[in-house]
Order: sequence, then C-alpha cells, then structure tokens
Amino acid sequence: MEKTEKEAFKIIGIKIRTTNKNEQAAKDIPALWNKFMTENYVEKIPNKIDSSILAIYTNYQGDHTEPYDTIIACKVSSLKNIPEGMVGQEFTKGNYMKFIAKGDLTQGVVYNAWVNIWKKDLERVHIADFEVYGENAQNPKDAEVNIFVSVK
Repeated sequence: MEKTEKEAFKIIGIKIRTTNKNEQAAKDIPALWNKFMTENYVEKIPNKIDSSILAIYTNYQGDHTEPYDTIIACKVSSLKNIPEGMVGQEFTKGNYMKFIAKGDLTQGVVYNAWVNIWKKDLERVHIADFEVYGENAQNPKDAEVNIFVSVK
C-alpha cells in the first residue's frame, strides 16, 4: 500500500449501476465483464491510449455500501467520439492509495483485495476507485492488478 497522485484521465466503456448490498455487485460486475469481453468492446473504443482495461467505481451515492457505477473501460485521448451504447467520463487529478492484487483472477483475488481494503481505516473520498488490468494481468491464473482507491 502506497500513496500516489494520479493525473486526470478520460475513459470510454460500458457501465452498470450496482450496490454491494445483498451481494448484488458480485452478480452485476462479472456480468458486465462478460459483456465487455464477449462483445469485444476493447476493439470498439476509439482513441485508446494503451491496451490496459480499467474497472472504475464512481458516482457513489455515499460510501462503498451505497449504490455506485461500475464502468469497464479503456483510457482514451478524447471524448469527442463515444460509440452508441457506451459512456465517456473524465476524472480529475487526485490522491490515491495503491494496492496490488496478485494471484488467480478466476479465484476472486481482486474481490478479496477489496474486502481487505474495505476493512482499512482510509480517508476515502469515494470519487473514483479503479483497477488497472495491464500487461501483468494477461495470464488470469497468475495476474497482478493495481487497485487505486481515492483518498484525501
């Protein structure tokens, strides 16, 4: 866990509104990932900066126990051309705590990391938290995913 500052960035992807109550997010988020991957959204996103995929949690109604948006997306250089059925959003520069989830993605390693993060005493601001699935996440059985949690 380390504190870091992230520059502003723009994304384009697909979105769902969900909540952690009654384990709803545990159903909604995998379904969103499945749609993103099976319908090959990564190839449909224009102006990508790199090949990383982000899972972003934002537009919180309160804290992580209240409804929020999950967006599976790629970073882009422009929001001028957002394909139909997708969303675009810009996130401002901010402070984040960085965590690393290592292991088998199919065994819930990222979810387990979040369970531990929720238990920590962080000065969260609930603006945008995100996971980065980059080069080190290509092998789902032995992946490394960076998790950034927005803080004061």
